[in-house]
Amino acid sequence: MFVYLVLHALSALADGKSKFLGNIIADSVPSNWDEYWNQATAENGCKWGSVENSQGNYNWASCDVTANHCKSAGIPFKYHNFVWGSQEPGFISGLGQADQRSALENYIKAAATHYRSPALIDVVNEALHAPSSIRAALGGDGSSGWDWIVSSFQLARSAFPSSKLLINEYGIINDASELSKYVQIIKILKDKNLIDGIGFQSHQFNVNDLSAATITTNLNTLAATGLDIYPSELDINGNSEADQASIYQRVFPPLWEHPSVKGITLWGYITGKTWKDGTGIVEADGRERQAMTWLKAYIQSH
Repeated sequence: MFVYLVLHALSALADGKSKFLGNIIADSVPSNWDEYWNQATAENGCKWGSVENSQGNYNWASCDVTANHCKSAGIPFKYHNFVWGSQEPGFISGLGQADQRSALENYIKAAATHYRSPALIDVVNEALHAPSSIRAALGGDGSSGWDWIVSSFQLARSAFPSSKLLINEYGIINDASELSKYVQIIKILKDKNLIDGIGFQSHQFNVNDLSAATITTNLNTLAATGLDIYPSELDINGNSEADQASIYQRVFPPLWEHPSVKGITLWGYITGKTWKDGTGIVEADGRERQAMTWLKAYIQSH
């Protein structure tokens, strides 16, 4: 069980700012991690398939790496995630619907027992693009069209009454049609007091070609729901180091400066250890690429 501290020695880029700048932690914490980041999300360690490989047996070791670091550093820990059509445990497909729902409920309760109250939780991930395989067990479409998402948030709200519950999805900030669907889901959840913030993935295939104006327009649409916004999984590459830095200079400011954005989480930063090739902003030997040099100066002055 973890108790999260509220103090953090001033060293990370966004310490002392009104919003956090976070990153992922995989199976170990890089030695320079705390020089840059003041919020953490486990890359894969907290996902259902990682935690419960066999039914009823929970392995929190990888997830604990992130949670323990957040505890010691006094920074927000985001649990990522509970309900997602990818990285589900293999046993779930062999269960009947009632047992599938029970398995999810037990997993969420086990996480609540172990972690008590993470600052943030991605309850449902990629509902539009990779919906859970057990959504029928959670009510399917139902009367709202998204009852399975409602049920997922109800289970999370019951187990984590003090955590901020988020939804997370890709293809939102760059696609007006998907954005419209996403807002419909968010409004259903908000009307039931089940959601506290909006996440959207910001991978290079979503943001590299976006104009600052488009980002701001779509952020305004999300902000009109009245909820806080948490851009997640941000990574950017380019044709060269200078090109990557140029894209950061176009994409990052409208995200950071929007008043409804309360924190941004990058998806890796060390070259050779990121999900998408070319998205590192610090080399393995510690040399900061141009994008990181710019980012440090920008955060300091904003």
